Amino acid sequence: MFVVNNMGPEDAMRSASGEILRTALWGLMLVVSVVIYGSHAPLISLCRVGGQIPFSSSSVVLLIELSKLMISVVMLVIWDCKSGRLPVSWRLFMPYALPAILYGANNNLVVHMQHYMDPSSFQVLSNLKIVSTALMYSIFLHQTLSIRKWLALSLLTVAGVFYSYGGIQDLEKQSADTHLYISLQGLLLMVIYCLISGLSAVYTEMTLKTQKIPLNLQNIFLYSFGIIVNSLVHLTESDGRRFLDGFSIWVLVIIVSQALNGLIMSAVMKHSSNLTRLFIISFSMLVNGFLSYLLFQLQLTLLFFFAVFLIGLAVYLFYGIK
Repeated sequence: MFVVNNMGPEDAMRSASGEILRTALWGLMLVVSVVIYGSHAPLISLCRVGGQIPFSSSSVVLLIELSKLMISVVMLVIWDCKSGRLPVSWRLFMPYALPAILYGANNNLVVHMQHYMDPSSFQVLSNLKIVSTALMYSIFLHQTLSIRKWLALSLLTVAGVFYSYGGIQDLEKQSADTHLYISLQGLLLMVIYCLISGLSAVYTEMTLKTQKIPLNLQNIFLYSFGIIVNSLVHLTESDGRRFLDGFSIWVLVIIVSQALNGLIMSAVMKHSSNLTRLFIISFSMLVNGFLSYLLFQLQLTLLFFFAVFLIGLAVYLFYGIK
């Protein structure tokens, strides 16, 4: 059977231009996500007053979830409602309860861990998510990774180790806020954080790819549960702070940026995989290092640039060799 291709030169050119535009937008999304990931811990540090976090973490997380829900509703109305009636049922809705609970726990842990470590140590040690996510990705999604890809992921982890053991150093040693430090309690919280992160990410990817419904509708399901979970967390807090206590322009930047990053991550897990997410997290370590240099006068050392080299090599091994 012969298939006649009626596409003319102009149609082919428009198709090629459309593909280039989609690729460029996808790359831009990934770059924006790297920047947001890398700037999260420094932004929280900028919110400190007298060395303490002045706002309620549950208030911030709840506002992030509300922002993501509102954006998803608008995008659903603009893009997906034109296609006709959308499927809505409890069978499609309920699978998002578990990741909402796990995400809610981790989003609050991110803020609480800042009491037990500096921003750069948080960003470095959070690279343990590479190991936990890759293992759960292989187990739960039945994806067999080649030795070359495991080597690439191992290089990402090693890069984090070099970064943490001297990648950046206190230049003037004038403020305790710029010292690299982590307590035992902080380390234990980090292990829990990474395990939850791996489980929630892999489960979410599995759910997003299994359901054949628009991503915006899936996001509405997920963020609706997120609002419920974080509303309960906020109501049970007993720190005496009102909802907007301690808010500043930096808190608003955190809310907007994290809402945007949540939407980007949904698209990554729907159309790519958690392995792409791992590389985003690793590249964000470099952004964190440069921000620490600019904001907290931390000096970048040779180990930092060696970490940059290892991450580049990991990308080459994972994506470059066929």
